[in-house]
Amino acid sequence: MSPVGNWSYPTAIRFGAGRIKELPEACIAAGIARPLLVTDKGLKSMEITTQALDILDAAGLGRGLFAEVDPNPNELNLEAGLKAYREGGHDGVIAFGGGSGLDLGKMVAFMAGQSRPVWDFEDVGDWWTRADAAAIAPIIAVPTTAGTGSEVGRASVITNSETHVKKIIFHPKVLPTVVISDPELTVGMPRHITAGTGLDAFAHCVEAYSSPFYHPMSQGIALEGMRLVVENLPRAYADGSDIEARANMMAAAAMGAVAFQKGLGAIHALSHPIGAVYGTHHGTTNAVCMPAVLELNAPEIAERFDRAAGYLGIAGGFDGFKGFVQEFNDGLGIPRQLREMGVGDDRIAELTAMALEDPSCGGNPVKLDGANVTALFEAVI
Repeated sequence: MSPVGNWSYPTAIRFGAGRIKELPEACIAAGIARPLLVTDKGLKSMEITTQALDILDAAGLGRGLFAEVDPNPNELNLEAGLKAYREGGHDGVIAFGGGSGLDLGKMVAFMAGQSRPVWDFEDVGDWWTRADAAAIAPIIAVPTTAGTGSEVGRASVITNSETHVKKIIFHPKVLPTVVISDPELTVGMPRHITAGTGLDAFAHCVEAYSSPFYHPMSQGIALEGMRLVVENLPRAYADGSDIEARANMMAAAAMGAVAFQKGLGAIHALSHPIGAVYGTHHGTTNAVCMPAVLELNAPEIAERFDRAAGYLGIAGGFDGFKGFVQEFNDGLGIPRQLREMGVGDDRIAELTAMALEDPSCGGNPVKLDGANVTALFEAVI
């Protein structure tokens, strides 16, 4: 049986199969009368998107749609989205889709009333206080994949189209007002996207659990999130219509994003520049990087994963967990090297420099430097 719940943590979440029908109620709760549904190019003409627009239209909320969003959304997509938002007279955003649609939709709502460029709000120190909080439009988030957890996040990742560097844009009010998590929307995901997005959720939980910072709440959420992925991702991968497994993966994705308030680490520090330069799928890239990063971090994390392995039903403590991760990847069709995804070894110095500037570095248990990051890139490429 597919789980159902109404949660108020970390925001108002309507969780359960078929709950996309509650989209008009969510708009009322968020104070939105003229929503703009923001999604990516791939979802533009899909049935789940048409269904959402039909539900809005039937409730007198129009069919506002912006779908010019790239897989790694950039400031050019954002400018086009803002133009559509302003010209359409919209008063709120429905961020709809996977990580790219969710991230860009949140940024359209955030930037709709700002006068400064988006880069002025990067997640550095207290830069978020530069924003006019009263001018941020309300956001409803509707995930259609189970991966990034961006629906419960206070930030978006936007790629600078000129430098190919991914930047994290943060503001507390970017957290959506209402989330509709309907696992039926994920049933049509292709198997490789089910695997890649699910392993993104897993990477979030693994890195949060590995992070050296003190945050027991996130630590507990990360551990249970790992369990949900271990038990449900193979089921969702084998049978895309397994709605219980799909629902548990949606929960795990949201949990991963909540957990990584504790910190991310080298997996993301590597995958952000790789994705920005080569356009690879983020979650799949994370999965390829994970075994090498676990090996690097072993001296600092082995003891805590000895404990986690028992909870996850994996024999052999940390070494057992590390071996499990590679077998888990293999069983989900994940390549063992990034070269199989089109990543070359001719730009490692450039990627290393980008990785060392990534904010995820600060959460890695072993301090990252030019030597160990270069070695990681050589191992994963």
